Amino acid sequence: MKSEEENARRSEPDWQTSNVQRPNQNEIRDAFENFVVPSYTRFDLVLERGEGSYVWDANGKRYLDLAGGIAVCSLGHAHPEITAALTEQSSKLIHVSNLYYYELQARLAKRIVDLIAPGRCFFCNSGAEANEGLFKFARKFGHDENRYEIITTVDSFHGRTLAGIAATGQAKVKKGFEPAVAGFKHVPFNDLEAMRAAITKSTIAILIEPIQGESGITIATPEYLLGLRKLCDEHNLLLLFDEVQAGHFRTGKFQSWQRILEGAPCLPDGVSMAKSLGGGFPMGAFWVREKYADVLSAGTHATTFGGTPLACAVALRILDVIERDDLAENARKIGEFLLSELQGLVKKHPKILRAARGFGLMIGLEFVPDAAVFGREEKSPAIQIVNRLHTGGILTVPAATSVIRLLPALNLKRSEAEEGLRAIENVIVDLAKET
Repeated sequence: MKSEEENARRSEPDWQTSNVQRPNQNEIRDAFENFVVPSYTRFDLVLERGEGSYVWDANGKRYLDLAGGIAVCSLGHAHPEITAALTEQSSKLIHVSNLYYYELQARLAKRIVDLIAPGRCFFCNSGAEANEGLFKFARKFGHDENRYEIITTVDSFHGRTLAGIAATGQAKVKKGFEPAVAGFKHVPFNDLEAMRAAITKSTIAILIEPIQGESGITIATPEYLLGLRKLCDEHNLLLLFDEVQAGHFRTGKFQSWQRILEGAPCLPDGVSMAKSLGGGFPMGAFWVREKYADVLSAGTHATTFGGTPLACAVALRILDVIERDDLAENARKIGEFLLSELQGLVKKHPKILRAARGFGLMIGLEFVPDAAVFGREEKSPAIQIVNRLHTGGILTVPAATSVIRLLPALNLKRSEAEEGLRAIENVIVDLAKET
């Protein structure tokens, strides 16, 4: 009888060697089924390469990418300046530990501080890690007074670590990982009085996403953000913003709360960020206000890979391109065009569409979830729409049960936006005919 190791070796595809023909899509899918942990429900696409706002699958079909790797690919795919930054820096210094000083991390921290306010940055590798850093920041700040509780909101999403899913206000994310990490509670979003009522003597911080992405692009009101700041000041609480998805100029400002408030005085005490920060290179960070700069002192928080010279070189180059090409303004203008056109479709097809909302290039299009046409399949309306758009050559991202998200590159062109709108309208017209 053959051992498990022998069976595994026998099932390895021959295309691992360089001298064989490139695998077809079925072989790639089979390899995933055999060797990758099945923790994702994947769409039936095998993507091979990208350029700008387009990607191609293994059969050569082109797709307009309005998903952006879930708000990651800030400059699109295969951007030559990201490639140059990676190449140049990898020939000098890829990695040293954070036991040493090096220029690029210092420069990047200053750039971020200049874009927010006086404070300090910690660099890590993902949004989940950035939020974990904020949790530790809050716990450390409240430790001597035995205050540890963090209040978050219903339908929020803060990552997949054990603390991240405890902070997340969605039951489906927590299922199977009980008992939850203690110290988190959830209240309705945009409800200041519910937040006020939830504060106890154990509370140390409030954490929200100014724009909730995973649950369907739900935007905090200016009054809510200003009210939270006042509430935190009254109770000596930290106000923390998760800007992992909505940040990095996606809304037309560096961070989404800056766009929502448009200059009104409101400064959080900590901000987590990732995704577009590295443009596809894994990178996260969090910023803390200057008055709290010493809370996480030497030895209290660390990472091996966070803020490497290579990661910082990429992030700095992305900031250079965004500034040089005025991509914040592009995100605002193209986003306003997309949103206006989508809102027009909502008025035109009220039996299919419920709403279009967002800021800049973070837009949610909500479908009527109980429309008869969606009842023919078991999949959620959002998944059905995403699949139909795949057929039309467009990538989008599902959210909640009936929302698709548009999270494209910040340098999306007007002509590309128009192409995406045509494909979306075609799907909606087909749905209307089927109703």
